[in-house]
Amino acid sequence: MELKIKTFEELSALELFEIYRLRVSVFVVEQACPYQEVDEADLTALHVWLEDEDGMAAYLRVLPPEGQYGPAHIGRVISARRGQGLGAAVVRQGIEAAYNAFGYCRIEIEAQSYAVGFYEKLGFVITGAEFLLDGIPHVKMELI
Repeated sequence: MELKIKTFEELSALELFEIYRLRVSVFVVEQACPYQEVDEADLTALHVWLEDEDGMAAYLRVLPPEGQYGPAHIGRVISARRGQGLGAAVVRQGIEAAYNAFGYCRIEIEAQSYAVGFYEKLGFVITGAEFLLDGIPHVKMELI
């Protein structure tokens, strides 16, 4: 399994296509949630993924901190091959990428509520009440 970390400008057209294809297939089609999946945040994000000979296995993006003391954000966490530990592996790599790129900083996520246990095992704690985002229950969580 090979780790890839790239800025938007470093992505090839094929890599960008694979990222968007994977994200749309799960977050829009599978979850039946029509929303603007491709957004301006991609332009400033670090795109982190694991791939092998079969292609992109897991992906996430890391958004830089806002302001001097703001948190970095991890989002769009997805595993193309569920049940193999790839989601946890890519989150660990995303955390490391955030620290390497932005120094030690707070890291937040807006987790789908069903996935809270997954993120808790990786060191995140709930920091806010449940809310709806595009019709799907989410909670804010922060890495401790």
